[in-house]
Amino acid sequence: MTRQSLLLPLLFLLTAAALPAQPTTNVPAGAPRLERRGQVLQMVVDGKPFLMLAGELNNSSSSSLRYMQPEWAQLAALGLNTVLTPVSWELVEPEEGRYDFTLVDGLLQQARREHLHLVLLWLAAWKNGMSSYPPVWVKQDPARFPRVMLNGAVVEVLSPMAPATAEADGRALAALTAHLKTTDTEHTVLMLQVENEVGILGASRDHSPAAERAFAGPVPAELLRHLAAHRGMLNAELRALWEGNGARTSGTWTEVFGDPADTTRADEIFMAWQYARYVQTVAARAKGAYALPLYVNAWLGNEKEKPGDFPSGGPKPRVMDVWKAAGSSMDLYSPDLYSPDVRGWCALYHRPENALFIPETNGGAQAAANVFFAVGEHAALGFSPFAIDAGLHAEAADAAAGNLPSMEAMVRGRAELSTSYKLLAAMMPELLAAEEKGEIHGFVLDKTHSSFDFAMGDLIAHVSLDEIFGNRAQSGYGLILATGPNAFLGAGKGFRVSFTAGGGTQVGLASVEEGTYEEGKWTPGRRLNGDEDDQGRAWRFDQRGAKAEKVVLYRTK
Repeated sequence: MTRQSLLLPLLFLLTAAALPAQPTTNVPAGAPRLERRGQVLQMVVDGKPFLMLAGELNNSSSSSLRYMQPEWAQLAALGLNTVLTPVSWELVEPEEGRYDFTLVDGLLQQARREHLHLVLLWLAAWKNGMSSYPPVWVKQDPARFPRVMLNGAVVEVLSPMAPATAEADGRALAALTAHLKTTDTEHTVLMLQVENEVGILGASRDHSPAAERAFAGPVPAELLRHLAAHRGMLNAELRALWEGNGARTSGTWTEVFGDPADTTRADEIFMAWQYARYVQTVAARAKGAYALPLYVNAWLGNEKEKPGDFPSGGPKPRVMDVWKAAGSSMDLYSPDLYSPDVRGWCALYHRPENALFIPETNGGAQAAANVFFAVGEHAALGFSPFAIDAGLHAEAADAAAGNLPSMEAMVRGRAELSTSYKLLAAMMPELLAAEEKGEIHGFVLDKTHSSFDFAMGDLIAHVSLDEIFGNRAQSGYGLILATGPNAFLGAGKGFRVSFTAGGGTQVGLASVEEGTYEEGKWTPGRRLNGDEDDQGRAWRFDQRGAKAEKVVLYRTK
């Protein structure tokens, strides 16, 4: 049995001052903002905390209002309250200096009809490390908007070291945010993503003449000052590399960050600085017009891949501090989380000064489980499976083609995700209040991670895979939170909870009831006992489907 550390909430309190300053200008009353409340950073909209139960559209879906028209009602029916939708530079500024917000305004109108919020994904200079979304007038002018060089050849990827490109990109995004400030009075748009999965693919760094000169030159002093000033908070991998080279305060990129066993490390840090400076410049322009929360996302790769296999320089945890040194206009650094190591990546991105937001991840049953962990254990601001609209079309296509097993699996996965979202939405006020107090835990259970212990006040909650009459669940997920003295709310499936206290005190179950939320109020259902609570030995959530239950405990000596 593993034991969960409780140091993170304390670390959040001690390091709250390290969070990026939230702008106080260019923010209309009630506009979305990130606000520290108690032990966590939360999204606040119209003065109330908000959890984004979201999904991201396919890349091209939102380029057509006609295509999207029938989608919104189905997305709302799934239980989403937020949709992540691309907005591309090429459609916003088809001719330099001429902005067209017809598509943006139409998307906002369509979303509002279903009471959905939006997060806009600014696909501009880069998307997945490539440059397919800039306007044609940018693509056809390489002299003004230079490219990178890989393996001795110039490729159709914009260089992050081009001030003219950053100026044009930032000017366009600022035009968009200025437009939103005046037109989005209902605060439909919650956040903006600046670019998408930036970094160099195919090599560990750019080898253009400009990049070669910069790489051979000194590491910028502001980066080294930042590392020295934040030494105790740096990512462990970056700190070890820097200190392994003597924690130098000057030198070339190879001298300061070189690793004889892996030459790509200095390359990746060099590219992180170049992309970070570019993105921070664009973000500053956007916030100057309207200070919506901004984030940048990362393509993670896997442990066997080297920089260049994944976009080298993107905001992975080991270079996040480099990004922070480049500016303070970005509010969040977020993982596109397709790795099976959800626990590990969430821990790396959930830092004292960086709240967790998962803008892309796997969907279906896997998402239905992982959202409880991300929200319950890491106070995630939001959770968003990718291609959320794909199944709406795929189900119909599978049915027409007679591919029933595939269709049935997809439908089951979507239904399970929908159940999870609707459960979390119903309990959102209690959930967010428990986050503020640090009185909530989330978990995903399987054969490898079959049990966890959590401190809940002066009690220890023992969470494990559910078992009754010798039949043990193969998987489970959920969260538990305190609602008062000796009182808890739980949601999920496939797990059981027992409680212990110190000092010889015995803890028992006074009552267990399942129920539902109706118009924000708890409506009790069955009073559970006997087999349903293992004869009073465990607060049980069986595998028949995710649900909510409340428990009240008693204590004896």
